[in-house]
Amino acid sequence: MAKTNPGNFFEDYFIGQRIDHAVPRTVSGGERALYHALYPARHALHSSDEFARACGLAASPLDDLAAFHVVFGKTVPDVSLNAVANLGYAEGRFRKPVYPGDTLRSVSKVIGLKQNSNGKSGVVHVRTEGLNQRDEVVLDYVRWVMVRKNDPNAPAPETVIPDLDKVVPAESLVIPEGLDFTNYDFTLAGEPHRWGDYEVGEIIDHVDGVTMEEAEHMIATRLWQNTAKVHFDATFRPDGQRLIYGGHVISMVRALSFNGLANAQIIAGINAGAHANPCFAGDTVKAWTEVLDKAETPAPGVGALRLRLVATKGGTPGQLRGEDGKYLPEVLLDLDYWVLMPV
Repeated sequence: MAKTNPGNFFEDYFIGQRIDHAVPRTVSGGERALYHALYPARHALHSSDEFARACGLAASPLDDLAAFHVVFGKTVPDVSLNAVANLGYAEGRFRKPVYPGDTLRSVSKVIGLKQNSNGKSGVVHVRTEGLNQRDEVVLDYVRWVMVRKNDPNAPAPETVIPDLDKVVPAESLVIPEGLDFTNYDFTLAGEPHRWGDYEVGEIIDHVDGVTMEEAEHMIATRLWQNTAKVHFDATFRPDGQRLIYGGHVISMVRALSFNGLANAQIIAGINAGAHANPCFAGDTVKAWTEVLDKAETPAPGVGALRLRLVATKGGTPGQLRGEDGKYLPEVLLDLDYWVLMPV
């Protein structure tokens, strides 16, 4: 009797299905150290306990995207082991900071299914919650992924496409308890630019670039216990290339955005996200940001910025789509998200 698990295929999912993902993970300072080794991450709130305490927090929390990757990685063996590609994100909310010593686990619910016209794959929508050891939701989000069928003759399910908010309302963003930027130290943070200095429509070219390395993206993907075959097995794709985990691209360009957004200390929400084109080792990734909106918050000294963060392999900052409305071939990532920063 076979004891190995081939993973779920498209025909294995059904609407309302609950998946309790295996292998909870207790995070430590090791995650922070590896995260900062893999990415040029320098946001002060996630680097210094003393800086975080001066901002009203108990200590320096784990980088928001590090927590996201841990929660995401738990879901891969059940949701995207047989994925063709992870397609997008919506309705993401970061609800509680994650600190070293916290234990994270993930639970998902299938909320959408649509078989592709070729009959060989389909798109699965899931809503995932990441919970800590106290069963508190630390973050939740929706993602959709294209998954292969194991049996092309398996009947197509009834199509269900969830109705998702295009933007997380600013008033529903969760501000970490105690967060207070009234005595914020801009010198230690690295830049003087505050919430009021940014204008809607402004484009920020983050200047720097990073050439992606095969070993680094595989180390990162293993760190998050992401087991998707497309990231490791060069025989799994017709072109013989290992696809770089989209979260690796997100973290890389979030870190690159420090140059111009050093005070965007906390990610509060993910409105939308698309991995527009695949990324492979050898690609040199750069980033630009467009300011989409601004909102006040009830927390002292804290404002929210809605940003579009774009990862590219070249091109002109501000250029995203061609005349046909499709993403330009050099665009890798289009991420619409909320950040918290001092006013």
